[in-house]
Amino acid sequence: MSDGRFAVLARYNAWANRRLYAACADLSEADYMAPRQAFFGSLHGTLNHILVGDRLWLGRLVGDVPAIPALDTVLYDGFAALRAAREAQDAAAVAFVDGLSPADLEAVLTYRTMAGEPQRTPVHWVLTHMFNHATHHRGQAHDLLSQVPADPPPLDLIYFLRESGITA
Repeated sequence: MSDGRFAVLARYNAWANRRLYAACADLSEADYMAPRQAFFGSLHGTLNHILVGDRLWLGRLVGDVPAIPALDTVLYDGFAALRAAREAQDAAAVAFVDGLSPADLEAVLTYRTMAGEPQRTPVHWVLTHMFNHATHHRGQAHDLLSQVPADPPPLDLIYFLRESGITA
């Protein structure tokens, strides 16, 4: 089993995504899809980008990189399909992390960036980046939720730890 911190981060990631998607589910389609001052243009664009990043990183880790042409690719046009894909991605990330040994975490991943540049990064840093990247963009989505008639949910790690009873 992997380092407990990564198991916690994988589960936190899934928890935060569920909370964020639940808040978005309460929005009208117009509010959810509306163009906004955001790097990925809308809540929908931002949630798609988070999934794009997770698919690319997990794909690199498992050796099955998806053919995603750009970081702003919209993988799913509708909320329901995106939500289902998000849930499946989160389950895959938890399962992957749970299957890692300490030696796996120290292994070096060799991959290419979206621009085709070769890279080498230890798996533990790839996982740290993957979860941190999602947190960063969930923060953007959280801000976008505050601009519509919604109650943005708390997404902080400490809330997850308390709710989960994780103390060590």
